[in-house]
Amino acid sequence: MKTTAVERADLARSVLSVPPLARNADLSLDVEANAALIRYLEAGGVTTLMYGGNANFYNIDLAQFAETLGMLQDKAGADSWVIPSVGPDYGRAMDQVAVLREHDAFPTVMVLPLNFPATPDGVATGVRRFAERYGKPIVLYVKNEGYITPELAGKLADDGLVCAMKYAVVREDPSKDALLSDILQKVDPDMVISGIGERPAITHVTQFGLTAFTSGSVCVAPRSSTALLHALKRGDVAEAETIRERFLPLEDLRDGISPIRVLHDAVTLAGIADMGPMLPMLSNLSGDERARVEPVARELAALDASLADAA
Repeated sequence: MKTTAVERADLARSVLSVPPLARNADLSLDVEANAALIRYLEAGGVTTLMYGGNANFYNIDLAQFAETLGMLQDKAGADSWVIPSVGPDYGRAMDQVAVLREHDAFPTVMVLPLNFPATPDGVATGVRRFAERYGKPIVLYVKNEGYITPELAGKLADDGLVCAMKYAVVREDPSKDALLSDILQKVDPDMVISGIGERPAITHVTQFGLTAFTSGSVCVAPRSSTALLHALKRGDVAEAETIRERFLPLEDLRDGISPIRVLHDAVTLAGIADMGPMLPMLSNLSGDERARVEPVARELAALDASLADAA
């Protein structure tokens, strides 16, 4: 596992996958299923694994936080970079520092966004105090308008407290995003990652100059998502558009039902690894929802497997 300090080049070397976290029926960690998903991603060329919302780190307790860090460090490949998450509330994040010090191999963590109760000044202060106690620059996650101002985000970056920003504010038209434009006046675009999967990735990279993108659906189709990233790196937008179309049926279901819940069960339904039950306060898909997701997930996984066969 990568243990060295984060460099700008690290952000663009792989699609930043955001996997779910597998659990047994008693909600304990399913180590083998999590390892299977990691191996599936790595075999598809994905070497960055960011465990955040899709892994429901929002609701993980301190004891299992420590257990999860140990498992991820043990199961990730030698060349893989694992980014755990902390928070979202200030008290939890500060308590997690002690656990992180016991698992000091991780180069950074992402601070999950707290939207209520929170103010931009309060978020900036909380992130600053966490990063200073942690002793390493963090990944700032901007998910909603009004979470933090561009000026406050820029000051955190200028002070060396932020090594990357995950930008995930959903727009009907991602090409029209005044907040992102303003942020990029204060934060180097090489530090900013498109954080909403394949749908806006092409616009974010080509129009705004973001360095790479995160993906949940990469957990079903890692070769395809990696091919999209490579197409963008060589400037082949037409090829990138063609590849992105493969993801839209699953992304439509994620947007229409629940991004986190659909992805969690899609990995299981595609036959990749059994993710098991979801940690409260989330729940698995209903029977009708699973019936809608399963054929789409299986088709995307089969298409991805055909790329391996053709290689």
